[in-house]
Amino acid sequence: MSSSLVKILLCLVCFTLFVYVRSKEEEESCELGSERSARYLLYDVNPGEGFNLRRDVYLRIANLVRKLNQFDNWVLVLPPWGNLYHWRNVPRGTYFPWKAYFDMPSLNKWIQVMEFEDYVKVHGPRIRSAYVLQHYDEEWSGNWQEKYDERPCVNEHSFIFREEDEIWHGMKWGTVLEMQQLKCLSVQGYASSLLPLLTKEDDSRSIYLRRSETVLHDDFGGQWYWSARRSMRFAASLLKEAQRFRHEVLNSDDTHDKTQVKDDWRDTKPEHGTALGGPYISVHLRRRDFVHARNSEIPSLKKAAKQINQILKRENLTTVFVATDAPAQEVEELRTLVEGVLVVYEPSTEVLQRGGDGAVAIIDQIICSHARYFTGTYESTFSFRIQEEREIMGFQVETTFNRLCGKNAKCEQPAKWKISY
Repeated sequence: MSSSLVKILLCLVCFTLFVYVRSKEEEESCELGSERSARYLLYDVNPGEGFNLRRDVYLRIANLVRKLNQFDNWVLVLPPWGNLYHWRNVPRGTYFPWKAYFDMPSLNKWIQVMEFEDYVKVHGPRIRSAYVLQHYDEEWSGNWQEKYDERPCVNEHSFIFREEDEIWHGMKWGTVLEMQQLKCLSVQGYASSLLPLLTKEDDSRSIYLRRSETVLHDDFGGQWYWSARRSMRFAASLLKEAQRFRHEVLNSDDTHDKTQVKDDWRDTKPEHGTALGGPYISVHLRRRDFVHARNSEIPSLKKAAKQINQILKRENLTTVFVATDAPAQEVEELRTLVEGVLVVYEPSTEVLQRGGDGAVAIIDQIICSHARYFTGTYESTFSFRIQEEREIMGFQVETTFNRLCGKNAKCEQPAKWKISY
């Protein structure tokens, strides 16, 4: 082989190696660049708010992230579920991830989400900027407009954080968070009202919004609201447990009830009237604090039973499933007043260990949402969530948007928030 040919072959080998190494460097650089481009939005809700209101706040913030993604690559970091006000089977200091209640791949079909524990594993408990949202302290003037201003902190929930060596520290979700800056914002407006604030902070790769219930829905009842809501499918384990109970106790299954849905919520567009429901009616009967807080709108057990009996007769059914926070003695009293079979769900130790009261709430809602007819409680977010599930499955509005009357013989029924695609 001539020396010139050897030189040519050596040059080809060197060039090939150069191209390979360069391509690997570019590939690694792209991966790192993608990581650098990701921005993270963390949020939480007033500690006193319940499970179902928190689910509503998620919809507001999820659609804020949808709009933020028009400017950058944002990931929503999901706050763990701790011992909420109405929960009685979750020890203090116990936290459940979102995957205990919801199908994470389904959520990710709308926006990119991430569990808080996974965020901490990758980035540590560090956050660049934190904003405590609050209402304006001045009296209402009647002139509503979208606005926000940096103001002194006026809410006691703002003061769980303390500044030390120019770093803010505070315990949240069982973790001590570290924030480089913390400010309080008085806000009046929708979630998207914060877009100018969030998009201008180019150097903040992670931002934390405290008291996110302060902002309103951008598109309540509209297409974007329902898309986010439809993505909130329940965890497979909870669906399986609810299906078991429906089959064994209520003679109910998705095939006969016509409540089958496709694996991907984006392919599910049922029309009203397509769902039949199982051979039972369902009732959400809120008691405890509602008996006092909404005394005129919450029926006595005797009056609740009278209305249940009327529905059973009208629907030609004999079984009622009741989801309630009433104490056991009230459930037994109601059972003696109902002219039919009254059924409640009793969770196993395994279910409580896996998801606590949140798991029980979701299983109750699944069972209620599959009934032939549903009636709920006045202004209860628990009832709202059931009505939404029934809308998604395609039940007739007349069998969905109902509530028990309180002291009055007749009462205004819930607004019919129909699904929008």
